[in-house]
Amino acid sequence: MSTKTLALIHTSATLVPVFQQLCAEHLPGVQVFNIVDDSLVRTINREGSLTPAVARRVVGYVNSAEEGGADYVLVTCSSIGAAVEQAAGLSGVPVLRVDQPMADQAVQTGRRIGVIATLPTTLGPTADLVQRRAARAGQEIELTSVLCEGAFEALISGNGVQHDAIVSAALKELVTKVDVIVLAQASMGRVVDALDAADRVVPILASPGIAIQHLASQLV
Repeated sequence: MSTKTLALIHTSATLVPVFQQLCAEHLPGVQVFNIVDDSLVRTINREGSLTPAVARRVVGYVNSAEEGGADYVLVTCSSIGAAVEQAAGLSGVPVLRVDQPMADQAVQTGRRIGVIATLPTTLGPTADLVQRRAARAGQEIELTSVLCEGAFEALISGNGVQHDAIVSAALKELVTKVDVIVLAQASMGRVVDALDAADRVVPILASPGIAIQHLASQLV
C-alpha cells in the first residue's frame, strides 16, 4: 500500500509543532508537509473579514498542496474556513477545514452549544459552521457566542497570563449555561487544560485533536 501524504496549511507557525505531535501520535504512517503564511490572518484582522483577495490566496495554497503531492489537505485556521470550503470545491483531493469535525461532534453532544473566541473574525465563521452542521444533521440547537474582549490583544503583546485569565473567566461562566463548548481557536486549549475539574462540567472541544482523529479514520 502506498504511503499517504497530508498537507497542513497554517496561518500561524505556532501550530506546526502542535499538529506535528498529533500527526506522530494518530497518523504514524502518513507523510506530512506544512505550508505557513501568517500574513493571512493579519490581513483578515485588518480588513475585519475574509476578503476575496485572501480567499484567492487560500485557494492558491490548496492548489500548491495538491501539486506538492498531497492526498489530503487540512487547513488549520478557523478564520479562513469559508475560503477553505471554496477551495475544496476546486480541488482534486479532499480538503478539510479544521473545525468541521469539532462542529459535528458538538452537534452530536448537546443542544445548547457555546462557541468561544478571542477574535470576532474567528467567532463568526465558527458559529456559522456549527449552525450549518446542525442544520445538515437535522438537529435543533441553541447557540451562545462569547467573545473574550482584550484576550487576543494581551496575547500578541506578550501577556499570556492576562490572555489566559480572560479566557478562563469566560469559560467558567459559559459552562454553567450550555451542554458543550467549542473553542474557536486552538490557542485557547491550554487554558482549558489549566481549569479545575469543577469548571469542566461540560465537554470543551478543541479542533486540532478532533480533526486529526477524524483524518486517522479517512487516511487508512
